[in-house]
Amino acid sequence: MKQSKLKVLILGAVAVLAMASCDKKNDNKKDDVVEAANIEYSSKNANSWHNYMNNVAALLKADATALYTSWATVYNDGEAFATTFKSHNSSYKTALNCIEQILEGCQDIASEVGTAKIGDPYDLYQSGKTTEALYAVESWYSWHSRDDYTNNIYSIRNSYYGSLDGNPAENSLYNLISTKNADLHNEVVSAISGAAQAIQAIPQPFRNNINSTESGKAMDACAALEATLVKLESYIQEEASINSDEVLDPIVTNYVDVVVLPTYKALQEKATALQSAVTALNNDRTSANFSKACNAWLEAREPWESSEAFLFGPVDELGLDPNMDSWPLDQDAIVKILESGNYNEMNWSNGDSDEAIEAAQSVRGFHTLEFLLFKDGLPRTVE
Repeated sequence: MKQSKLKVLILGAVAVLAMASCDKKNDNKKDDVVEAANIEYSSKNANSWHNYMNNVAALLKADATALYTSWATVYNDGEAFATTFKSHNSSYKTALNCIEQILEGCQDIASEVGTAKIGDPYDLYQSGKTTEALYAVESWYSWHSRDDYTNNIYSIRNSYYGSLDGNPAENSLYNLISTKNADLHNEVVSAISGAAQAIQAIPQPFRNNINSTESGKAMDACAALEATLVKLESYIQEEASINSDEVLDPIVTNYVDVVVLPTYKALQEKATALQSAVTALNNDRTSANFSKACNAWLEAREPWESSEAFLFGPVDELGLDPNMDSWPLDQDAIVKILESGNYNEMNWSNGDSDEAIEAAQSVRGFHTLEFLLFKDGLPRTVE
């Protein structure tokens, strides 16, 4: 999830608009302002709605494919990033550098879940800005926030366990630390499970329970997880018996081959299935097909959120993270594209200004498609 001050300002403006106009009746006059967050799918806008979804789904598939290809096949006209990382070339001079990158990615997402994804809405709500707090909740159109955040924690678990199923791999940080420092290992395992459980304990949906006691506990659990991961990194850096290439290389190789590559492959496959579902919906516009497309969105979302502990390399350098997961959205700009059909506004290129790139990224990706597919946690319906 990428945020910016610009987007937060836009978000606040939209929220104020929603508050100011929530009691106004829509008399269908041409000059009435349509609240972007409340726009409905209808027979009048169906063609533009489906064209927009088709374009967003195609971009998601292309970005997911570019991400997997960059890791698995070729990156920047050279060897695959997986090869570069495992052989610790370029900026990764040693296996320890790779482990540091892995753990810093885990620390970053633990912090982001606690302080931004849960913390930003919580703080806004506590300060009396209840509408802004609602709009700050990621994935609130689908009511999938809590599972998204849990999958973020699972991305940390997978990185530490060296697997995708919750069972430790032989060549993993889990096995290494459990034999070298059992107390620290137990602390890491407990902190990971504690954060996941605390997030799942927030009453569903999170958007309706922003200021709950459980939300506060989840933030605390994420902070404790981040602190434990910092301790783990320091221990590995300082412990000469384990921070050699000989000890750490097999762990790095397993991490890439068993965690990263399968996650990105699943993302590519499920993004492809999502595009197919969106196309099928366009070809046969029924409520049942809206539901199928929503299910495909949820399935594609899982590997993406389970990859957020490793947002380094191509996903960062190619701008693929904000391309696919920019938040919050510029809902007003989305409605303008629905009305204009100017889908080029989703595209950007190197050399564009930061503001232009952010504007393009805020009208594409998972959350734009979520906005178009879901309403109040349910699939949209056909009249």
